[in-house]
Amino acid sequence: MDLITKDSETTLVLFSSLDRILENVEYVVMNYRPVLNGEHYLTGEEVCKRLCISKRTLQDYRDTGLLGYVQLPGKIIYRESEILDLLERHYRK
Repeated sequence: MDLITKDSETTLVLFSSLDRILENVEYVVMNYRPVLNGEHYLTGEEVCKRLCISKRTLQDYRDTGLLGYVQLPGKIIYRESEILDLLERHYRK
């Protein structure tokens, strides 16, 4: 039976595998979007980043009815499909 140390091949392979698992978990945590009834929802900040607009412009879109939203206590979220539809409708070739 071999002595397992921090420099042994078994230990190096184990830590390498753990590093890959940690990277995958961090990716999932950062990019996970819960699905409600098959629909993905975005926060206002995410919508602003995707459309390259300010929070004030996003509020104007809500006020004028250009972009629909769902208001929850203390939170406003937007359907991802409606944002994609908005982009398609206003796309100019």
